[in-house]
Amino acid sequence: MSSDQPNSTEDIFDSSLNLEDTHYNEGYSEGYSNGLASGRDEGRDVGLKTGFETGEELGFYRGCIDVWNAAILVQPNCFSSRVQKSIKQMDELLQKYPISEPENESATDIVDSLRLKFRAICATLNVKLEYNGYPKASDVGNSGF
Repeated sequence: MSSDQPNSTEDIFDSSLNLEDTHYNEGYSEGYSNGLASGRDEGRDVGLKTGFETGEELGFYRGCIDVWNAAILVQPNCFSSRVQKSIKQMDELLQKYPISEPENESATDIVDSLRLKFRAICATLNVKLEYNGYPKASDVGNSGF
């Protein structure tokens, strides 16, 4: 029985010595689980917001293209052939946008090209249309139509 007592005393001290490691590991495990849940929720929120903003901008361009095409149907010579070609190119860019593949790297390039085409058309037509979703270079607080 005397050989059992040193082992039981060592077991008591071992648990005390390992207490910090035990709490550290439990805390890490709990923090990791909470971080995963929090990150998933935050990622979903950011994804929804970004997806909505992108859809809104693409819809704005679709509306402009549809109005311009309707004007061309009513009066075929209302815009120069260069503007009509740019409108057609914008339409093709919109059709190429990978809606079902949001992580596709070409999506950013397509949106950038759409913005450039839109600005070029507006400048050529001498109209001041702006999408509310991104700020103007001249005045961030005063965007609109």
